[in-house]
Amino acid sequence: MATDNTATNNANASGTKIAIVTGGSRGIGRDTVLRLASRGVKTILTYHANRDEAEKVCALAAEAGAPAIALQLSIEKAGEFAGFAERVREALKTWGAERFDYLVNNAGTSSAATFAAGTEAELDAQFAVHFKGPFLLTQALLPLINDGGRIVKISSGLARFSFPGRAIYGPMKAAVEALTRYMALELGPRRITANVVAPGAIATDFSGGMVRDNPQVNKAIADHTALGRAGLPTDVGPVIASLLSDEFGWVNAQRIEVAGGMHI
Repeated sequence: MATDNTATNNANASGTKIAIVTGGSRGIGRDTVLRLASRGVKTILTYHANRDEAEKVCALAAEAGAPAIALQLSIEKAGEFAGFAERVREALKTWGAERFDYLVNNAGTSSAATFAAGTEAELDAQFAVHFKGPFLLTQALLPLINDGGRIVKISSGLARFSFPGRAIYGPMKAAVEALTRYMALELGPRRITANVVAPGAIATDFSGGMVRDNPQVNKAIADHTALGRAGLPTDVGPVIASLLSDEFGWVNAQRIEVAGGMHI
């Protein structure tokens, strides 16, 4: 597993850091890209289908302080990961780099399945997106991650507390948290940290915009949150960006819930 990154470290002597953020064209991923850009971090962001939105984020990142490159990726299609790694390698060359420093496994989809009504097809789909995809994508990108790098995965408050209609989604995120701890252990010899950020209910287009666009849902969440409101992408992006920084280099194998005190 260990690799010799001496040549890469020399190539990146300028000190500029490079991140990959999956699902970086919207929501939490979008804010993460922009927060990293404001810190001078270049980003390769992925999008599923909406290239126009991804390119808008790239333009905003450049305005914020660092360039970004958008690459299409379907996180549920593990057979494409080897090819994606090669596209990452080519994208890095445009910045004179051979490897990158930070990986944020953010891309995901929602599920409103109850335990009684959950189907095998939906279970398989959620597994492919939230566990199998990040597992195999990170594995495929390991040769390109610098020693001393950072990995952040996205979980959910629903891995800690229960909510109707999340019987597949919540447990899948709990599995992501367990995976993160194992990654931290096994990647420790390369000084690569692995942590997980678990947002609470965030007002985005996720779940069809339920939290953002439904006043009743938004109020119910606010009523069960100590700080009195639903979360925003701008509450989460800075936490992810901070975890990737040198200042948090001794934080490893941790779950950090960013939920404003929801269901405490």
